[in-house]
Amino acid sequence: MPRFVVWPNELDARLSRKYGRAVPKNVAVDGPKISEIEDAALIIGMKVVEKDPRKLNPRLSGLDEDLRTYGLLRVESPYGKGKSLKLIAEKIRELRSRAKPKKDKTKRKRR
Repeated sequence: MPRFVVWPNELDARLSRKYGRAVPKNVAVDGPKISEIEDAALIIGMKVVEKDPRKLNPRLSGLDEDLRTYGLLRVESPYGKGKSLKLIAEKIRELRSRAKPKKDKTKRKRR
């Protein structure tokens, strides 16, 4: 099975391809967190080999701090890197859309 590194900036809709976005903008997500990427990869059936939340992709060293996304995830996947990244991004979108309505309801109750 192919092994590769997944950087959060490869899935980040806020970044251009110059700064490492590897998926189309319509598939990418805003500011993906390393924990979201890990959850999505595990749900899809990938094996997480290594996780380091402090690493920064060298491509991002020239960017503003608010656009930098830290973290590195080394995964083993039955798919190639391109397809795996798209699947992960789609799964993160799905997970976020499920979580949103619950958060909105709890905010309304507290007020």
